[in-house]
Amino acid sequence: MRLVAVSAGLSTPSSTRLLADRLVESVRDDLGVQGYGVEVEVVELRELAIAVAGHLVTGFPAPQLAAAIDAVTGADGLVAVTPVFTASYSGLFKSFFDLIDPAALTGKPVLMAATGGTARHSLVLEHALRPLFAYLRASVVPTTVYAASEDWGTGGDEYTDGLPARVRRAGAELAALMAARPAAESEAPEDDVTALERGLSDLRFD
Repeated sequence: MRLVAVSAGLSTPSSTRLLADRLVESVRDDLGVQGYGVEVEVVELRELAIAVAGHLVTGFPAPQLAAAIDAVTGADGLVAVTPVFTASYSGLFKSFFDLIDPAALTGKPVLMAATGGTARHSLVLEHALRPLFAYLRASVVPTTVYAASEDWGTGGDEYTDGLPARVRRAGAELAALMAARPAAESEAPEDDVTALERGLSDLRFD
């Protein structure tokens, strides 16, 4: 299994990268229990900012950016994490996904997450990120993870799950989608062209 995380954090260290790492660990652990080996790659958009801007202007990706795009489009599962800027995803996050072919993420399992200074921005996942990945026709897991400053190191209460519980639940959901996708693809019915080709190959002429 190939698991790729896209982190749009700008600082070092970054709470966005920290959340991405925790989500990746949760997904990898869950897939490991199911018997899958997992290859993990983290795409740090901060390191690609100039290349992203250049691609938007010229239409040609630098090699490092092209490799990052290939990693995202070729992954079996994707973790996408952005900091919240002005009540939405960061411009760098959006610019990177603007460079990806709209059909390249069709059906791909995606876990969305975001970080911010206050819990008031938690709905960014529903009003900004979910429409973005719906447009890209990705298969987004039900549980999204938002981490405000006060969420780190807390276990929640009787009414609200803490950050660790949400990370585990979202990770399990992405792992389940990733594990189910290869089976679903192998059991998918043949399209008309494939069926016709198979029928023609079976013909025998005397």
